[in-house]
Amino acid sequence: MKETIVSIYDPAEVEGGLSLTAAASLHIKKMLAKQSDEKSFRLSVKQSGCSGFSYVVDYVKTLNTNDLQFSINDDLVVFVDQASFPYLKGICIDYVQNGLNGSLKFINPNQTAACGCGESFSIEKGKIEG
Repeated sequence: MKETIVSIYDPAEVEGGLSLTAAASLHIKKMLAKQSDEKSFRLSVKQSGCSGFSYVVDYVKTLNTNDLQFSINDDLVVFVDQASFPYLKGICIDYVQNGLNGSLKFINPNQTAACGCGESFSIEKGKIEG
């Protein structure tokens, strides 16, 4: 098995890193425990929707060499696609329960607008360094 090396970052030490609320951390750990093969959580963005970008959450087994690694706590590591990181700097991920439904909520300081349906967002070009 080939070893994949990714850059390791401490969210507290990286300016504009990322953070998770306790609810989001617990939810992600529960979801990972339910997956048979996927053992890691990866966040990225892709061009999509009416506002420009959407968040992509993957539960993965194999890491990409372009992933950045953020140790959130002793038992949760979040991987972020390096190309997506400029769009995600400073993001806080929360988990919100609304009745029987729950979802991850992305609080992104780079976001300048969102579509009405909440599925996509936009970022002003000048806000992204990368």
